[in-house]
Amino acid sequence: MKITFKYLLFFTIAFFFEKYNVVHAASNINFLCSDTNVNRMSVNEAVIDAVINDNNTPAKEKVNIIEDFTKYGFRNLFKDFSYNPSLPYSSQVNPHAEVYMSDYLKSHGAGLLTMKKFAIPYFNLIENIFKEYGLPIELKYLAVIESNLKTNATSYVGAAGPWQFMPETARNFGLQVNNNNDERRDYYKSTHAAARMLLKLYKQMNDWLLVIAAYNGGPERVFTAINKAGSRDFWKLQYFLPLESRNHVKKFIATHYTMESKNLDFYSQGKNENNRQITFDEFRKLDSQKISGKYNAEVITKHLSMKMNEFEKYNPAFNKEIMQKGIYLLMLPKEKMNIFLSKKYDILHECVEMILDNGR
Repeated sequence: MKITFKYLLFFTIAFFFEKYNVVHAASNINFLCSDTNVNRMSVNEAVIDAVINDNNTPAKEKVNIIEDFTKYGFRNLFKDFSYNPSLPYSSQVNPHAEVYMSDYLKSHGAGLLTMKKFAIPYFNLIENIFKEYGLPIELKYLAVIESNLKTNATSYVGAAGPWQFMPETARNFGLQVNNNNDERRDYYKSTHAAARMLLKLYKQMNDWLLVIAAYNGGPERVFTAINKAGSRDFWKLQYFLPLESRNHVKKFIATHYTMESKNLDFYSQGKNENNRQITFDEFRKLDSQKISGKYNAEVITKHLSMKMNEFEKYNPAFNKEIMQKGIYLLMLPKEKMNIFLSKKYDILHECVEMILDNGR
């Protein structure tokens, strides 16, 4: 009986220690896994910091790390985390996005379609550079909403070039900005700088839609929206963002849809009915200006000494669109745009007078 008790006591103690060791080992495994995730995050962030602070193109192993780190960045836009050109657009885009961009497409679909015809050389350049940094090529469309792809674009606050860098931001990312040289307008150099800036924002946001909002309004406003919404999901925090930043994301999504989707009937009313295509060289000489009011193509062309067919080539369905929606993205050769801007109030007054006369 004593022998039995000893064996029982032995097995009980052995079982206790075995259970303790299993639990302890499991705890260690969880700790190690957690530690591995932290280490991996630290490695990713260290790689991004190294790329941001180096004006040279990153090595392939760094690119692979960045691609892995950012591969879920569009998880709140596309159902399978990234866009697949072989599938119908509507089958993979977040349902929130379709509603969100509809108004913008109706107003700007025609202009985006026009741009689609001549933008390929720009997109190719941006894609090639973004691939060197492990960035998703979809981000090239940010240059469309920032500047209409134009190197001579300048905002009223002093942002310039296709990526609309402010002077100090440009210098922080290795661009020269002085009285003799403004590399913000250099497509190649400014796109390299934009790639590094986008990486820096992704390190902070971990979501490309939030990066686009931060590119417009700054990271602090996005962090404020995150805190108020208690979420990093753009669709949950969007109304805590400034309107301009929220619309920036809407413009990006609509532009991506326009450039990628094969089904453009949604806004076909804005197509160029005469099917006159703008050449790449012509586009480079165009300026754009958002206008609102009771403008009329006949009055505009008269003041600009411009033929109607030339005006319609740049501004398809102008009268119909501005009558229905009240706004239009006017596109004109630079010298004609200068004339329009200098006379726009006289032109608008004559347009209104014409409407009144026709109503009498």
